[in-house]
Amino acid sequence: MTTMATIPTISPMSCSHTFRTQSLQLPTVLTRTRVGSGSWSPIRASTTERAEMVSNDKQLQTGIAGFYDESSGVWEDIWGDHMHHGFYDPDSTASVSDHRAAQIRMIEESLRFANVSDVSTKWPKSIVDVGCGIGGSSRYLAKKFGATSVGITLSPVQAQRANALAAAQGLAHKVSFQVADALEQPFSDGQFDLVWSMESGEHMPDKAKFVGELARVAAPGGTIIIVTWCHRNLDPEEESLKPWEQDLLKRICDAYYLPAWCSIADYVRLLQSQSLQDIKSEDWSRFVAPFWPAVIRSALTWKGLTSLLSSGQKTIKGALAMPLMIEGYKKDLIKFAIITCRKPE
Repeated sequence: MTTMATIPTISPMSCSHTFRTQSLQLPTVLTRTRVGSGSWSPIRASTTERAEMVSNDKQLQTGIAGFYDESSGVWEDIWGDHMHHGFYDPDSTASVSDHRAAQIRMIEESLRFANVSDVSTKWPKSIVDVGCGIGGSSRYLAKKFGATSVGITLSPVQAQRANALAAAQGLAHKVSFQVADALEQPFSDGQFDLVWSMESGEHMPDKAKFVGELARVAAPGGTIIIVTWCHRNLDPEEESLKPWEQDLLKRICDAYYLPAWCSIADYVRLLQSQSLQDIKSEDWSRFVAPFWPAVIRSALTWKGLTSLLSSGQKTIKGALAMPLMIEGYKKDLIKFAIITCRKPE
C-alpha cells in the first residue's frame, strides 16, 4: 500500500535507530538526541570523529568499487546488463528468460509509480543514473524517452563496460558513464529532469546526504525515483531493531559492503526535510520474491559455478550470502522499497 503517513524523526546524517556493522564502524558527523516528546537536539562530533568517518567512508567506497569491479562481469554473463531485481506477479514461477523480462518490468513499473510514463506528463530529456552498474537502466531510459543520460558508479570496471556497451549499441552520443561519488555528484544544481537510483541507496553511508544530492541535481519540476533495500519500519514503541534482526543484517552487510540500513519511513522523512513534493512510497517485497531464489539457481548451474570460481573471493562471499537475503525477506525484516517525489517548480 502506498505510504504517505507521518513518521518518526531520524538523524540527518544516518538512520540513528539502525545498527552499525562491526567491520565498518561509521560514526555520524551530526547526531541527535531526544529532548522531550519526538524532538531532537544536535550534538557536534569531534575533529577525531569526523576524520574517522571520512576514513571509514573511503574504506567503504574502496570495498564497494572492488566488489563490483570483480563481480559485474559474472553478473552480465549470466543475467545481462540490468543489475537489479525483477518485478513479478506475486507467487510467480518464472523461467530464466522471464527473469530478464521482469527486470525490464521493474523499470517500467517504477516509471509508472512515479507517473513518468504517463502520456499526459512531460517526458524527461535529461537523466542521471545514480549507481548505474553497467548502464542497463541508462540505455533503456535514453532510448525510451529520446533523452540524454549520464551514469555514475564507484567502479571503474563498470564505467568502462557501460561506455563500451553504449558505443556498441549506437548510443554513445546520448549516454555516458563516469566514476563518481553519489554523495558528491559532479553536476550542477537543477541539471536533470529525472534522477534515477535503482538499488544504490543501500550502499550510501550517509542517507541524508544521499537524498540531499538527489534533490540538488534534480531540475525544478523534476522527478526523483529511489528503488532500494530497506529494513522494516519500527513500531512506535521500538527504539531499534531486535538483536537477531541486527545480526542478520550485519552478516549481509559484511558480504555486500553495506553501511547502516534504514526504513522506508526514514527515506520519506528525509525527502520531506528537503521540501520535496508528491512524496509517496510502497513496499514491493511481494513483487520481487522470486528474484533471489532465481539468482541462486543460476549460480548453481555449470556456467554459474565456473564463473563464480574464477571471479574472486568478494564475489564468492556475496554468493554465499544470498540465502540470507531470502531469509530477511521471509521474516519481513528486509523490504524492497520504491520512494518517489517531485522537486517544486
